Amino acid sequence: MPVIRFEMADSTERTQIGEGLVRFAVRTSRLETGKEGGRYFLNHEDGCGVDGEMIRPGEPFYFDTDTGEILCETHGEQQRDEPAG
Repeated sequence: MPVIRFEMADSTERTQIGEGLVRFAVRTSRLETGKEGGRYFLNHEDGCGVDGEMIRPGEPFYFDTDTGEILCETHGEQQRDEPAG
């Protein structure tokens, strides 16, 4: 499955997502619902999976749909550039 890049985080805790990403968020225990401002959200309050740095509002970040790991822009770019396997 892909590593998805988000152009900008909505907040330090969560970012609104569309229905196409819901199954990945559910499978990786990152789905939030019942919040004001949208129907489905990706939870990223634990920050970058490599160094724990918080994802700040307006910053890009990555979501690994296989592992559920959230990565900051730097670590997400590094993972995408690594050869598979």
